[in-house]
Amino acid sequence: MSSFSVPLPLDSDGFLRRECPHCVQQFKWHHGPTADRPEGEIDPVVYYCPLCGVSAGLDEWWTEEQLAFVEQSAAGPMLRTASEEIEKALRGFKGLTYKPGQLDEPEPPPALHEPDDMIIVASPCHSWEPVKIPEGAAARVHCLMCGEKFAA
Repeated sequence: MSSFSVPLPLDSDGFLRRECPHCVQQFKWHHGPTADRPEGEIDPVVYYCPLCGVSAGLDEWWTEEQLAFVEQSAAGPMLRTASEEIEKALRGFKGLTYKPGQLDEPEPPPALHEPDDMIIVASPCHSWEPVKIPEGAAARVHCLMCGEKFAA
């Protein structure tokens, strides 16, 4: 089985755009550990929306644009892999011929761009996990790690 990755763009501060599956508002979280993350800190199994405070699993924070980009990016490699597997499966059959590449592979989508928008806030309880939120949303923010409310 082959695998491939689809890179998503980060802004210039290293933040990845996310979308809450509950309130559908967008924010950003830092991609990868920050320099001041405590050693031995374990990633949580859920994160909390900094805007509404509701938790969701790790794989529930995609934006619609990211999902469409990943789907379109995966179409070509998946079609190519399926074509190669069909060709392998039919190799021993007399009278059947199949050549990989007979299917039209779709064009890859245009690259996503991540603007340098939003403001950085850090919770007092988990300051090593900053988030970016839209300007004007800083009155009541929730910690990404534990959901605790704080004023930014």
